Amino acid sequence: MNRWLVNRTVASPNWNERKLPVSMVVLHYTGMNSADEALSRMCDPAAEVSAHYMIDEEGCVTALVPEDKRAWHAGRSYWRGETDINSASVGIELVNPGHDWGYRPFPEAQMAALLPLLASIMKRHDIPRANVVGHSDIAPSRKQDPGELFDWDRLAELRLALGTPRARMNLFYDNPGAFYLALERFGYDITDGRAAVTAFQRRWRPAIVDGQIDGEIGGILFELLLERDTGRAR
Repeated sequence: MNRWLVNRTVASPNWNERKLPVSMVVLHYTGMNSADEALSRMCDPAAEVSAHYMIDEEGCVTALVPEDKRAWHAGRSYWRGETDINSASVGIELVNPGHDWGYRPFPEAQMAALLPLLASIMKRHDIPRANVVGHSDIAPSRKQDPGELFDWDRLAELRLALGTPRARMNLFYDNPGAFYLALERFGYDITDGRAAVTAFQRRWRPAIVDGQIDGEIGGILFELLLERDTGRAR
């Protein structure tokens, strides 16, 4: 951890030992009414939830769990064949009331604090851009965060996440099952197909999030798979 990137440490008791090396970063929103409420919950042993870092809307970065320990932020989740996401990831909580309490854009101070922290984590653990994901990517049937207002494009410009490729054509798959299989190949859990489509839209085409397969998201998914298969998506 680069101490100059962290404003304070509030140790959470909610962690255990990792079983895997760090290969991912998972971005969340807190989904609670205030930063204090979220911090209290992540430090409550009875809640059994935590994260490695929390960033409030003023840009204050709080460290809760050391990066070499397994924080409890992902829950039941899946990404590219891995199911113990907590062991494989660093979790960052962004203070935001979320969809249930007045979801709003992430302010500049918060994003400005996130960018160098994320960059340092990725460099320290050699994390590929494709493994910087949202909670909804790894748990599409349960989660919506960080949601369609999160500025993934800004991360992509700094090579801190994959950018959304331009769909050179609308691509209509032969049937929904074919699209689901392509989604699974990219990394998503497709147990709930509609939820997986919704999560994909929320991340890659946030202007329209309706859970419906259409030619635009078909084209985007095709380009993402092409980038991955040609080695351009690390």
